[in-house]
Amino acid sequence: MASPEDIEPPKSVLSGLRSWGNSSMPPMGLATLITAIHFRPFQVLPMLFTPLLAFSSYLSVAGFKVDSAGMTAAWSGMYVLLAARRRPASLRNRFSIGGAVRICAMGLGTVNALAGGYTYATGDHKAEAEERREMNKWGIYKEDG
Repeated sequence: MASPEDIEPPKSVLSGLRSWGNSSMPPMGLATLITAIHFRPFQVLPMLFTPLLAFSSYLSVAGFKVDSAGMTAAWSGMYVLLAARRRPASLRNRFSIGGAVRICAMGLGTVNALAGGYTYATGDHKAEAEERREMNKWGIYKEDG
């Protein structure tokens, strides 16, 4: 049996949104779904979102989490607006595998836009810059000593 110290307190909705917005996985997940939907036949406009979301994921890994969240929110929201314009030709197409992937992509894009927007709006750029300096992931900051 777990002791009371081992049990985690439940997360609030806002802390869940912040952790979703700080993660590098949601933009890559959306980029993967967009590629699955629009690669065959190749559609140029939706496929422009894929490298932008991949770059947003890279920014998050590089330590620019607040800026990455803002970029993810913007491009995910734009994709959802673009995808919402399209309507499947028939009811049967809505309940196909492609329709399910499209619904998942739109849902993930909506959550990315909400979480990224919240994270960007409440993010602290100065604290993030200090964290990057302390981490010195690629050795770009000169150490005193």
